This record gives sequence, structure tokens and C-alpha cells, in this order.
Amino acid sequence: MRVLLIEDDPMVGESLEEGLRKEHHAVDWVRDGKMAEVAILNHDYEILLLDLGLPGKPGLDVLSSYRRRGGDAAVLIISAKNGKNDRVNGLDSGADDYLAKPFELDELFARIRAIARRRSGRAAPELNHQGLSINPATHQAVFNGNPINLSAREFSLLMALLDTPGRVLSKVQLEERLYGWAEEIESNTVEVYVHNLRKKLGTDFIKNVRGVGYMIGSGR
Repeated sequence: MRVLLIEDDPMVGESLEEGLRKEHHAVDWVRDGKMAEVAILNHDYEILLLDLGLPGKPGLDVLSSYRRRGGDAAVLIISAKNGKNDRVNGLDSGADDYLAKPFELDELFARIRAIARRRSGRAAPELNHQGLSINPATHQAVFNGNPINLSAREFSLLMALLDTPGRVLSKVQLEERLYGWAEEIESNTVEVYVHNLRKKLGTDFIKNVRGVGYMIGSGR
């Protein structure tokens, strides 16, 4: 998933950024509310991790403005403010979930996975499609009963395509899912990962829509 981390505390931000990348997420990190709004306007994110006590513009104002503009990415508030009114105001302003600091990284990651399940309309923790079973929590994958090894980038690309089977994603859209700002993208990166996945899953599992991008069939 492409994640925007909006957190002004350097120690907290560094820990979250490192942990999220180990979970195979592409992460961009900003440290104030105004920078968050610039990032949101210029990039597509699947989830925003939003602190409330931000310089520049308060987190709740960032959230309210984002929802008024029609922003539909998931928002998970991460804040030291843990009063009932804080939680209610955050959720009523458009947040999908609220996690009070301090928290364990494992709980944060579990909540991110739960949000992803709800948004994709599935309840089961494992994702199953055309003989492929993936567990986002353990990063284990099984195809036609046999375990397969996926690199971090292969896993992320496959999850992006499986998020909406039947929808074509362009090369640029897939790169957005795979890489944060500070990461260098080689010109044929997506093609290489698609090629590797086809060797593991069969040439027809990922379809190439010429001139448009890649997709996984809906299975219907």
C-alpha cells in the first residue's frame, strides 16, 4: 500500500517509517499539516496515518478539508490525545479508525490490514483468487496448494492488482503503489516484477492490456 505518514515527532516517525517499509508498504513522511495537504494533492494514497497535534495546520483540520474535497483514502488517526471527545471528533470528521499513542507496531499493522479488508469488501484475513491464497499478515503465499516465495516488491505489486480484480492499473499507478519519494525507480521495474510473477503463477494470471497497463481477471 502507498502510505502517507503525517507525524511531527522525529523518533516516532522514523520508527513508523521503518516498520511500514518492512511490512512492504511504500511510505512518504511529512511533518506538518500544510506539507500533508501538498502531498495529498499531488499523490494518490491508500491510507493516511494522521497525527492530530501538527505544526502548520492541526491534523483534524487536515482531515476535515480532505474529506470536504472528496478525498477517499482511508485515514487512521494516531494521536496521544485519548479522551472520548477526541476519539469521537476524529471518527466523526471522517477517520476510519483511531489509535492512541503509545501503541505497539503490531497493533497498528493489524488495524491497517483490517481497514484494507473493509474497503475491499472482504472479511476473511486471507485473500484468495484463482488458486492463489495470500496472507497479508504473514506475507505467505500459496498457489494451487504449493507455497511460493515472493519478494517484497512482487508481493506489493500482486496485492495492488488483487485489490480490484478486473481493473487495469497503469505502469505509473503501479509504481505509485511500490515506491515512496526517496526511492529510485528504474524504467523497466514494473515489467521485471510482472515477468517474475508470471513465472511463478503462470503467464495468464496477470494480463497485459496493451497501451494501458496490467490487470488480474475478475474470475467471474
